[in-house]
Amino acid sequence: MSSGSQKRRLGKEHLQRIINMCQSIEQRGIDPFLVEVDSIIPIIHEYFPEWHDVDELCLDAEALHQVASAIELQSIWVKQRSTSLYTDPFIIEDKLRRLPKEEVCTLFLKSWHPIVEFEQISPKSLHEAAEYWRDLLPLNERWGKGTGAQTETGTTTHEELLQQQIISDKKFSTELETLWQELKLKSENSKKVDYWDFIGAETYEETVRRAYITSFLVTYGYATLEIDRLEEIIFIKPKETPNSAAQGNQAYSVPILVGFEEWESWRRGERE
Repeated sequence: MSSGSQKRRLGKEHLQRIINMCQSIEQRGIDPFLVEVDSIIPIIHEYFPEWHDVDELCLDAEALHQVASAIELQSIWVKQRSTSLYTDPFIIEDKLRRLPKEEVCTLFLKSWHPIVEFEQISPKSLHEAAEYWRDLLPLNERWGKGTGAQTETGTTTHEELLQQQIISDKKFSTELETLWQELKLKSENSKKVDYWDFIGAETYEETVRRAYITSFLVTYGYATLEIDRLEEIIFIKPKETPNSAAQGNQAYSVPILVGFEEWESWRRGERE
């Protein structure tokens, strides 16, 4: 193959690569400045004297057309960014690196417009914080302490309540009868009474005593409990006559906590 034919073949390959590159940048929206016009024009100028056929001249013209399109895209790119005050981020970064720290801080303060302002730390608050950390025990001493006393529930007997003077040594059946009559009197209008309003008394000890005797009213069939699950309220309803068949045949038991905190809540009127 002659040197002239080989040069024409290489020239066609160069022109085709130029055309493909320009078309790819236009179709994909890539930065048009990837087309280095200053280096492409000399290549087209170098091979132009070698073209003789119509196809070769058309290929040369297409290459020039694509380069012109790339230049147009570069012009549009510059206009868009100049009208939007666009600045290349790399240029900004370079400028910031060259500025002294004091000038950067000054520029930041001038452009900083906070919408919320926090209170500054004062010498007094620093002093209080230092005293707090100075007086704070080490972690191993703080973690060594217990988390507090735990209270477990349990059961009691009639004899234990007598020893603790929660109930008196009065004949138990008499107390049971007295409390039953009191319950019937309080429930004449509504037919039932709120459990805490019935057992509640001025002292916690008296409240526990009444709750203990009330439990036997239910157990021996003198009264029944009615529970409102939705409102979490317990009512007690008296019976006109004791139901002896109920004794020892309860379908289920109802544990009711009569704690000191619950009593205090009732005293303050916080229980519904």
